[in-house]
Amino acid sequence: MAAGGLREVDSVEVVCLVDNVVDSLLGGTDVVKRPFTRGGQPPVEAAPFMGPGKVTKSMRAEHGFSALISFRVDSERHSILLDSGISLDGLAHNATLLGIDIQGIEAVVLSHGHPDHVAGLGWLAGQLGGRGVPLIAHPDAWRERRFAPPERPPRPLPPASRPALEAAGLRVQDSIDPTYLFDGALLITGEIERTTDFEMGFPFHETRRDGEWQPDPLILDDQAVVLNMHGKGLVVVTGCGHAGMINTLRYAMKVSGVERVHAVIGGFHLSGPLFEGLAVPTVEAMRQIAPSTVVPCHCTGWTAGQALAAALPEAFVQNSVGTAYLF
Repeated sequence: MAAGGLREVDSVEVVCLVDNVVDSLLGGTDVVKRPFTRGGQPPVEAAPFMGPGKVTKSMRAEHGFSALISFRVDSERHSILLDSGISLDGLAHNATLLGIDIQGIEAVVLSHGHPDHVAGLGWLAGQLGGRGVPLIAHPDAWRERRFAPPERPPRPLPPASRPALEAAGLRVQDSIDPTYLFDGALLITGEIERTTDFEMGFPFHETRRDGEWQPDPLILDDQAVVLNMHGKGLVVVTGCGHAGMINTLRYAMKVSGVERVHAVIGGFHLSGPLFEGLAVPTVEAMRQIAPSTVVPCHCTGWTAGQALAAALPEAFVQNSVGTAYLF
């Protein structure tokens, strides 16, 4: 067991169920397994206006994120779901095509409360059948929030409804502190320390407190899932990485007591004019941390993705919905 109390696990599998990109022609490796090599539903008859034959149903891309995280330790296997995408049925569509055993999910984690990570929770709660599966979130994940740049109408960022999810049978657990599951084999970071001088949060982000809209650039509910692979180091999975990817990795190392990062998967939040300037220091710091696998997803953006590919060519992997990563 690591100094911070995070047990080593024997293997980890991360399956991307919701992301912004679908590319059915990407190749795989021993670590990277693409959907067409994993099986799933058989081909279906082509549409009536097409010639005779069968076609393969496609994964669905959307501006959101969800990942099934499974691991083995000793003789045990456990699975959790991180986030649920932005649409009511995107997670359901992709999970069904991949033949995912939703009933095997033992916990649900919210990386934060933004709508592109919570909209599929209604379908998920229905599938889990009122078994009291824990849903782990930061208390701020339920706050009403919005993006309010100058001289533009505010854009609401509606959260999930805690009462509705509890009524559907999920058992909500709020914490700002690190949470350990499965006898210390899986870590949810809780509120992440902000220690870099360049990851400054989300400008023009606001939350409603005491009936008034107030600045909320830090998005303190942002958290990540961390596992400790035997002999390799940490596997870190983020939703958006609003805390900053380098802050997130450094905090994961601090809390777990493990100094090596083996893999990082998820949103790095470096897309668009407000964040692209952070790509240079982020990529340089990532190069120094030197993970063996880097999989930017969701809100990382094209510019930062290309910079990561150039700086870490052996580690970089282009994600696509349905891809499984085996460590």
